Amino acid sequence: MIKQPAYLKKGDKVAIVSPAKKLKQSIDHAIALLEGWGLEVILGKSVYAAHHQFAGNDALRAEDIQTYLDNDDIKAIIAARGGYGTIRIIDDLDFSKFSDHPKWVVGFSDITVLLSHITGTGQTQSIHGQMPGTFDDASPESIESLRKALFGEDLIYTYESSQPNRPGEAEGVLIGGNLSLLVALEGSPSAMDFKDKILFLEDVGEYEYSIDRMLRMLKRGGKLAELKGLIIGAFNHIELEDIPFGQGAEEVIAEIVNGYSYPVCYNFPVGHIEDNRAMVLGKNTILKVEDHQVSFRQPH
Repeated sequence: MIKQPAYLKKGDKVAIVSPAKKLKQSIDHAIALLEGWGLEVILGKSVYAAHHQFAGNDALRAEDIQTYLDNDDIKAIIAARGGYGTIRIIDDLDFSKFSDHPKWVVGFSDITVLLSHITGTGQTQSIHGQMPGTFDDASPESIESLRKALFGEDLIYTYESSQPNRPGEAEGVLIGGNLSLLVALEGSPSAMDFKDKILFLEDVGEYEYSIDRMLRMLKRGGKLAELKGLIIGAFNHIELEDIPFGQGAEEVIAEIVNGYSYPVCYNFPVGHIEDNRAMVLGKNTILKVEDHQVSFRQPH
């Protein structure tokens, strides 16, 4: 059974670390917002560190995360931003103490590496949601959804998809994250188990052919065949080729999963967008999909 860390309460300590790319700006506003929720914010050594494009060298970033994985006084670890770099340090981290005393780990994008390892290998729930480095551009709804996820309130989202969905209903454990990172983790100890799960995917800055290739790799590996449902978030800032590929991301996905019967929804508010709603990985999820209407629920 996947473990659920204790939900936060006022007075709890949370740590911000930078597992990947260095920050480009101050996160004072994000810190103030978290403090406004009644939390005590501790900044890791990596937060404002710099080593080439990274938030400090690999050793510093790994040591920083390890400090808070092992500190029972810290009730949540929040990644400052994504970028690239988490995969360089994931094998240097020891999760044994974390497993005995789990806590929330929060992030998205490159932090998919950490979330996948914790949820898939460590069998502990984690939160895919906005990070301090994205707070300034985040929608109020996405920030509030992160607060609800951390403090243990129901997550309920309803929206209308502009892309035709494949209707159906599903209930199961939620997994997913950034498509590029999930593919990069396949064959490693950090890979997730896709069987009987509701999967969500998002990505940014990829070519259409690359999205096609990654999804076909997952299909060939049997990862898409036994899902209970598929949630497609934002695939934005698509790179264009001199010779058009001929299919957008949603068309590629629809074709690849055409032979399966589970519900598929598009335009879900998750990914590299302002309205990146928090979702708890490893948590039981109820998904109802109509032609254009979608309902997503993770009850407390």
